[in-house]
Amino acid sequence: MAQVLEFKLPDLGEGLTEAEIVRWLVQVGDVVAVDQPVVEVETAKAMVEVPCPYGGVVTARFGEEGTELPVGAPLITVAVGTPASGGPASGGPAAPLEGSGNVLVGYGTSEAPARRRRVRSVRPEPAASVTVDAAVPAAPVTPAAPASAATPDGVSGGPVPVISPLVRRLARENGLDLRELTGSGPEGLILRADVESALRVAVPREQAAQAAQAVQAVQQTAGSSALAGGRRVPLKGVRGAVADKLSRSRREIPDATCWVDADATELMRARAAMNASGMPKISLLALLARICTAALARFPELNSTVDLAAREIVQFDQVHLGFAAQTERGLVVPVVRDAQARDAEGLTAEFARLTEAGRDGRLTPGDLTGGTFTLNNYGVFGVDGSTPIINHPEAAMLGVGRIIPKPWVHEGELAVRQVVQLSLTFDHRVCDGGTAGGFLRYVADCVEQPAVLLRTL
Repeated sequence: MAQVLEFKLPDLGEGLTEAEIVRWLVQVGDVVAVDQPVVEVETAKAMVEVPCPYGGVVTARFGEEGTELPVGAPLITVAVGTPASGGPASGGPAAPLEGSGNVLVGYGTSEAPARRRRVRSVRPEPAASVTVDAAVPAAPVTPAAPASAATPDGVSGGPVPVISPLVRRLARENGLDLRELTGSGPEGLILRADVESALRVAVPREQAAQAAQAVQAVQQTAGSSALAGGRRVPLKGVRGAVADKLSRSRREIPDATCWVDADATELMRARAAMNASGMPKISLLALLARICTAALARFPELNSTVDLAAREIVQFDQVHLGFAAQTERGLVVPVVRDAQARDAEGLTAEFARLTEAGRDGRLTPGDLTGGTFTLNNYGVFGVDGSTPIINHPEAAMLGVGRIIPKPWVHEGELAVRQVVQLSLTFDHRVCDGGTAGGFLRYVADCVEQPAVLLRTL
């Protein structure tokens, strides 16, 4: 004579208290195996296939598709067990019943082996059982699988300390063997965090394999192009170094860009007046650099770098100002040391020295490293705007477009003014938009009214 066990909606973890029946995977009268999914439910966080811990014949289902059930409500009843030799037919005891080794929260399994330990300090409710007679469907009854049998996770050898169907499904879908994990929960319970941590370790290996396949595909394509008349250009030297640095910047830095148009008419007049005084000429780049150092003194968050190993932001006292320079050998970024301590004349001279060294190929590694902030004057290429890539490991870069006559409202009237677009690309880890906007607005104010700089001189 069989027993009917009631299978209740288990605790699906994540603090969830209810689930909606999406799709039944079994019918009344179906034979189910231990841990076979019987219903698909939807929670507030995921779609989950719920496995039944009993093997036998489904005798009843509770709830139609679309019905919402609370945790602990009955899902199905299963007739389990078969008459054993010397059982009820011969007056002997009935054969013992075994349930799944994957115990679900809210109920336990009958006659669990003595070697099995609880993996969570939750008192299980006893499974409801009733005696059934010939009214039970005549379909053959499958005995419950022993705890050492293979499980849906594709592993064998004993019960796995997992209580959440979400955890088992996550492992199954990613081909992860739960028996290889050590749980961090009570008494070795495997939690969702344990599975996700194992997957994070596995993902880089998978990505490396995918990258290798992609490289092979590109090489094959490149080979075909070469046969068709294409040519290959080695990615080495300055070009290779730039490629490596820009790629690293894109991988590691979560950058954002803001920009503003500014009336540079007064700045251009101020420079013309300086250069008409008979003193050494002052470059526009030097004036912009002087504005940058003044702005960084007000917003030091942007004169910094992120130390990932220590999880710290390092703010610098000195401004080592890099500037983008195009040479025959490619783009280089020489660095002006202690730019905050130089006046416009000194900055002009240092820019000239480093630019000349770059054109002649005489820049040393020391000239090209150690920058804390970069100024990029892409206006020399005849363009108005850009979203530059940050010069890793710095935290920001100011871009300056071409200065050209444009219609502009000046003192309440439409006029033709010298207008420039300024853009700031910054590492969003070191500051928020308010700081970046404040920096850029201060730079724009200095461009429009150079006298603002007098406050910092």
